[in-house]
Amino acid sequence: MARIKGAMMTRKRRNKVLKAAKGYWGAKSKHFKMAKQAVLKSGNYAFAGRKMKKRDFRRLWIARISAQAKVNGMNYSTFMHGLKMAGIDLNRKMLAELAVSDKEAFAALVEKSKAAL
Repeated sequence: MARIKGAMMTRKRRNKVLKAAKGYWGAKSKHFKMAKQAVLKSGNYAFAGRKMKKRDFRRLWIARISAQAKVNGMNYSTFMHGLKMAGIDLNRKMLAELAVSDKEAFAALVEKSKAAL
């Protein structure tokens, strides 16, 4: 049986890693060994970053809703509880958008929330 050399697959694998490391600083974009480590680490950072992005946006939405609810004389938790009691099922993203762009509509929601409590 003939001996199969792995040169082609090795080169493909290395080129794939070096392509992923394109734009990295210094030897991390040129040397395979350092590029491989950098790509693995950046993949871990990207994975964690996708999770943190969701947390950060939720925190931002809650801060915006809370600020606008305080302007209308209510705190965040009682406002959200009142909305739930009133049967208004809006997510935080949409509530935050209303708080920023349409303050009158948000004030109407606050009044409905107060009435439901």
